[in-house]
Amino acid sequence: MNPTPDDRTALHDVIVVGAGPVGQTLVERARAAGLSVAMVERELVGGECSYWACVPSKALLRPVVAVADTQRVEGARAAVTGRVDPQGAFARRDRVVTNWDDAGQADSMTGLGAALVRGHGRLAGERRVTVDRPGGERVTLEARHAVVLCTGSAASLPDLPGIEEARAWNNRRATDSEDVPGRLAVVGGGGVAVEMASAWQGLGAQVTLLVRGSGVLPRMEPFVGEEVARGLAESGVDVRTATSVTSLSRPDPAGPVTLRLDTGGELEADEVLFATGRAPGTDDLGLDTAGLAPGSWLDVDGTCRVRGVDGGWLYAAGDVNHHALLTHQGKYQARIAGEAIGARARGLSLDEEPWGDHATTADTQAVPQVFFCDPEAAAVGLTAAQAQQTGHRTKVVDVDMGEVQGAFLYADGYRGHARMVVDLDHEYLLGVTFVGPGVAELLHSATVAVAGRITMDRLWHAVPCFPTISEVWLHLMKAYRG
Repeated sequence: MNPTPDDRTALHDVIVVGAGPVGQTLVERARAAGLSVAMVERELVGGECSYWACVPSKALLRPVVAVADTQRVEGARAAVTGRVDPQGAFARRDRVVTNWDDAGQADSMTGLGAALVRGHGRLAGERRVTVDRPGGERVTLEARHAVVLCTGSAASLPDLPGIEEARAWNNRRATDSEDVPGRLAVVGGGGVAVEMASAWQGLGAQVTLLVRGSGVLPRMEPFVGEEVARGLAESGVDVRTATSVTSLSRPDPAGPVTLRLDTGGELEADEVLFATGRAPGTDDLGLDTAGLAPGSWLDVDGTCRVRGVDGGWLYAAGDVNHHALLTHQGKYQARIAGEAIGARARGLSLDEEPWGDHATTADTQAVPQVFFCDPEAAAVGLTAAQAQQTGHRTKVVDVDMGEVQGAFLYADGYRGHARMVVDLDHEYLLGVTFVGPGVAELLHSATVAVAGRITMDRLWHAVPCFPTISEVWLHLMKAYRG
């Protein structure tokens, strides 16, 4: 039997709720295991990442960073005679998000043999999902083996007086806007905040970045926040730390917004972007029918199976499980979950640790992340402070990347920093961090080293090419060996 989405009650091996990159990866792995799959999506196939987050934000940032890189090279900077063209940047963004048309991604899913059901899906008891379709029809899907929730997360706006009146931007408005505000206030100090501050300053806005804490990117090594804040300031961003918004007002819908600050002052801007956190996409998902609290993050085991659900049929991959709110980590989890579902469908038991290939070990050992601001920030694994807090005996090695010949050929006066944190008891890397122009592409080598627990003796024989920025690895190893 091969039911279609038009069946009022359709039986499938697996039901995937959410068709973003995580859900799509789950479909791929489940189909590779020979399982039939129904995929439910209420918005666009491709999800937040494809249309309002990772892809459009990087499309807007790329021309800004490309111009900045050119201005760092004598002989090339003379060719840059103007600013980034916002309309050109917007047109490029529109192309990479396919003008918010998901036909191609939808076709790729149905081409794999998945039944695509458009509408709002909710759990309706054990292994059942009801879908309210756009035309008003309700259909019921039933799973033989598993239901997987891949519904992601959404921007969370703080409960501040006047925030509705202010019509604050969230990440979606920050990436799909067609106009450059004259003055943009960005509230937050994390990845979205610094990336959007970089992008909109480069596109022509006067950006003020309001950070509640003492610096930006506080979860990374301290030197990263210092370098990124300095880069933002040099680009023209007004960076204010230890500053919180207490209320907002916008009495004239066509006029500016006023932000009142805990420092006692006010800030007037044409638009305000809040990048202050995410909430799980689980508030209207029928979690109560599975004995779970609506609107909660979902607690999962190493195979992404939700804990506390009788029968072990419910899984959650991606942002909803709160392990690592990063697209690549969600896709990694989906690969693990899809293979685990396939293994269990074949009668294999994965109920006792260790699960081997079916465990999301990288979620705790080797999570890589990049922020594409200027300068770029990239890290994998533990910071020095995290390693110390978790009881490791470590050696911390720091290198000024300006001393690397490949780096100062990349940019005149190259400024950057690298750190590796070594477990002295086992002689392998616990974490690596880079900040500087062009460091994003260095990160996978660090991820391989951390995830693979390559010993320092072996890593000494991984020879970096001359003259590349990757020579920083040689400098780090020499500094480690003394």
